Amino acid sequence: MTTLKQFTVKRITTKTFILSAFMLISSLGFSQELVVNPQPQQLSISKYTSVPSHFKVEQKNADPATKHLLSTFFTSDNTASDGFSVTIGERKDKFSRKLLKKVPENPEGYYIHSSDKAITVIGNDVRGTYYGVRTLIALLQADQMPLGEITDYPDVTARGVVEGFYGAPWSFEHRMRQIDFYGENKLNTYIYGPKDDPYHSSPNWRKAYPEDEAAQLKKLIDRANLNHVDFVWAVHPGKDIKWTEEDRTALLRKFEMMYDLGVRSYAVFFDDISGEGTNPSQQANLLNYLHTNFVKVKKDVTPLIMCPTEYNKSWSKPEGGYLETLGKELDPSVRIMWTGNRVVADIDKETMDWINNKIQREAFIWWNFPVSDYVRDHLLLGPAYGNTKDIAKDVSGFVSNPMEHAESSKIAIYGVANYTWNMAGYQPEQSWQNALKVVMPENAAALEIFASHNSDLGPNGHLYRRDESVKFKPEAEAFLKQLKANQPIANLDLVTNEFNAMVEASYILLNSTDNPVLLEEMRPWLRQFKLLGQSGLAMLNMHKALQAKNTTDFERSYQAIKAMKAEMYTNDRKDNQNPYQPGVKTGTLVVTPLIDEAFAHLTATYNKAFDKNLEIVASYNPHKLYTNVEQLKHQTATLKDRTLTMNVPLEVIRFEPKTYFGFELKEAAQVKSIVFKLSPATSYEHLALEVSTNGSDWTSVKTEVKDDAVRGAVNSEVKYIRISNTASKTLEAKLEHVKVELK
Repeated sequence: MTTLKQFTVKRITTKTFILSAFMLISSLGFSQELVVNPQPQQLSISKYTSVPSHFKVEQKNADPATKHLLSTFFTSDNTASDGFSVTIGERKDKFSRKLLKKVPENPEGYYIHSSDKAITVIGNDVRGTYYGVRTLIALLQADQMPLGEITDYPDVTARGVVEGFYGAPWSFEHRMRQIDFYGENKLNTYIYGPKDDPYHSSPNWRKAYPEDEAAQLKKLIDRANLNHVDFVWAVHPGKDIKWTEEDRTALLRKFEMMYDLGVRSYAVFFDDISGEGTNPSQQANLLNYLHTNFVKVKKDVTPLIMCPTEYNKSWSKPEGGYLETLGKELDPSVRIMWTGNRVVADIDKETMDWINNKIQREAFIWWNFPVSDYVRDHLLLGPAYGNTKDIAKDVSGFVSNPMEHAESSKIAIYGVANYTWNMAGYQPEQSWQNALKVVMPENAAALEIFASHNSDLGPNGHLYRRDESVKFKPEAEAFLKQLKANQPIANLDLVTNEFNAMVEASYILLNSTDNPVLLEEMRPWLRQFKLLGQSGLAMLNMHKALQAKNTTDFERSYQAIKAMKAEMYTNDRKDNQNPYQPGVKTGTLVVTPLIDEAFAHLTATYNKAFDKNLEIVASYNPHKLYTNVEQLKHQTATLKDRTLTMNVPLEVIRFEPKTYFGFELKEAAQVKSIVFKLSPATSYEHLALEVSTNGSDWTSVKTEVKDDAVRGAVNSEVKYIRISNTASKTLEAKLEHVKVELK
């Protein structure tokens, strides 16, 4: 038995515990705002009373994480031997039969009974007890304490995050903050699988972590244990695995190394690879070997998780075989990850029925949201929505793949925590509103304005889009319709207010001290967002001046917008300069098109009315992709500074015989050079670079391989560019980049 007097850990401030959902509960004709996240399954509140000033706390179980959590709230300042009684423990501890009957038998479930004399928290297991204490502390943060009962448990067994994105991995500090956030919101799974960690993947997955990196991992594992989060260490051996006894032994040895660091949960990834590593029988054999010789031997290790090579339906070969082989040959305890019908997709009942039938078990969902590694010039700050509420029993786990912007990702992760705990009660919009208050308590209103206009991904190869500017979109459409019809603008004040709100929110956030970690991530987008709002106001000034036939004011505002566009152009080429989708895009679905279209219309109308010739500045790419490769058909092209590039996918591409990829220019233009890079480079001997002026007659371009890339000098006028597979077999390779330099 542990008493409160033994607690010595420093108290965490009240503000820390506001990191949970704001749930409004009505009872007996009045309401009370409670800070509980995720939303509990069942609540029965009879009344509210004043929160006691002092407590007498008894912890019946010996869980160190629960003990630590209690110590963060119950301190010498608010405890006394004659204080309000709080008793905490597990089902196996000594409680009255009457209360034990009400404890849910669900894993990680708990029951809270609160009266005007005592509060009792009973967990079905150790983790349930910990979650019950999380809820208890949240209840005591309210203005008044609710009296009644809470019966609570999660819908999904494994809930959390997979750090599996491409790009800059999270820092150690960000990971520590994330793990605390998971504990606060009852997420129990963190899968450590950063693509750019060489000791997770090739070439060093067989080797031990260097001493300093191992020490950091140990700290993360300890922090996860303190938050009742399973730290799942993932290995990605498929790029160069040999399926030999030597490699099997090497992987088992690596698992032992991680075990010594404290890891008790493991995953093996075979995603985004080609070649021999994709063999399903060999994959199943390896996982079964690890299950038999490691998991069963250790006894305290959770079931293995594997990410298959065919991890979505669109990549499942028509002839089948791969998934069926895993379902038949893989030990039933191994959980198989799945992203849905596409690489990036929302999950529904039909999706789960299809995959579960193939793999003969409930799939473990890897939800690719809010990951932005394929649209890195965007921030995805919108609600977590789209997954149906009827799949709780069809999944063995559900994890979110986030952005490289860890703090910004918390907005969506908060929603995932709520969804996976209580699907039926999940309300995406309300959860999103609550999340904004969690990550930025002081300036949530300003953050809402910014986030509402930064949620869509823009055109992308995965065809995955999100709602953006939801409340403002009807106003934007009505404004443009009336403007182009030369009608009075009925909602001019509303549109003006929105642009003013954008500018003001930008200033508030750029100068806020509320969550500096989050603001540092958002800063490039905030600067761009401020300019966007200011350009909207300048556009409205152009409209006002045109109505008044004031040419001086019109041209001043016109020049101001040109200057703002120039500054935004500079920012786009200076900030966030990653090698894939460099730059900073904001408000791209509704606000930017509104301003651009209105600006173009107003300028054209002005030119015609006053016989002027002001340039209509447009920012668009007139060129498009030219390909018959299925995986590339929906990719986008980008034109910057006379360089045309393809936004390449991150996955392995299958180039069937006679397939090609390249560009179709709007009209024939002078092309200086063409550069493309694939890995492995062995595919180059089967690829031919050709150009054409009409799409029928093709001319071969002489190429050379330099710095692992293929380069071809053109120096002629062309309209079509293609790189074709001339081999009689399918090539599998990653497309690193394709660049065309225009004269």
